[in-house]
Amino acid sequence: MCSLGYTRQGRGLHGAVIPGCPESYQSSQQSEQSEQQQLQREQGQSQQQRSLRGDRHQKVRIVRQGDVVATPVGVAKWIYNNGDTPLVMVSLIDTSNYENQLDDRRRSFYLGGNPQQQQQRQQQEQQREQGQRRGSQQETSSNNIFSGFDNRMLAEVFGVSTETARRLRGENDNRGNIVRVENELQVIRPPRMEQEEEEQEEQRYGGNGLDESNALTAPRWHMNSHSVMYVTRGNARVQIVGNYQRPIYDGQLRQGQLLIVPQNFATMKQAGENGFEWISFQTNNQALTSPIAGKNSVIRALPQEILMNAFRISSEEARSLKYNRDEIELFAPRSESQGREIAA
Repeated sequence: MCSLGYTRQGRGLHGAVIPGCPESYQSSQQSEQSEQQQLQREQGQSQQQRSLRGDRHQKVRIVRQGDVVATPVGVAKWIYNNGDTPLVMVSLIDTSNYENQLDDRRRSFYLGGNPQQQQQRQQQEQQREQGQRRGSQQETSSNNIFSGFDNRMLAEVFGVSTETARRLRGENDNRGNIVRVENELQVIRPPRMEQEEEEQEEQRYGGNGLDESNALTAPRWHMNSHSVMYVTRGNARVQIVGNYQRPIYDGQLRQGQLLIVPQNFATMKQAGENGFEWISFQTNNQALTSPIAGKNSVIRALPQEILMNAFRISSEEARSLKYNRDEIELFAPRSESQGREIAA
């Protein structure tokens, strides 16, 4: 099933194997003829020495803190931490997506490793934390997909030894789905990749964020999607309102917490003392929002007379309601002296 991953901490390399796409990363630009000549010269070398030359694979991408990585449904992927700190990613998976033809339970299929034991331990820990609540959805998985195939058939189809086939099946491998690389992972990285990395670093921005204490976001509702909000820094008071007399949520949201905003429910955020940054995932790839306050808001677009009659306010109050704020999305805090209140 498709997924979106937000890089919360660290940096690394990410590869996704998309069927039919060319293996555009090559260790040399030699023609087939010169490659054959090279192979003939290398026949006297060991298999390990030959395996380090002439490799080719699909594109490798750099991921850093703040990046979002999209993985299409059914695509094999790998991630390698080449930084000095742990690489932490938060993933959002939509099990109700129409491309998921199985049930609504999350299922991960592994090409390599032996994740069963590690995930059993994680599920046991989650059950203890959740008090073994019934009905909670947990990931269903087993060993990697090779473990179900016959050794001899695997050896035959890949043209390798039965010992290699056993390694594919993860026999006697208790490392789980995260493994340590001996020395450093060597993959093909064109010289321009380093230049692009530096340019991207210079162009990076903080994304959604309120740097000033008590700053606000324009209240808005999502017209055709739910929104999943994940806090990356700071804290804020968040309110979610809908067709109820009271807010369905009115509380503090802090770094590392996640909140779901249903479709058509309006939300507003006010930053705490240390500011507030977040990232939002939408459940529609053509998601639309309707702001309630500000320059591009629904209030600004309504006729003044409509506002006067709908809210029982004067014409001056209606004009203030429409035009007192020219911001689009992020609103700086205003002192009481800046307000344009009309005395009763």
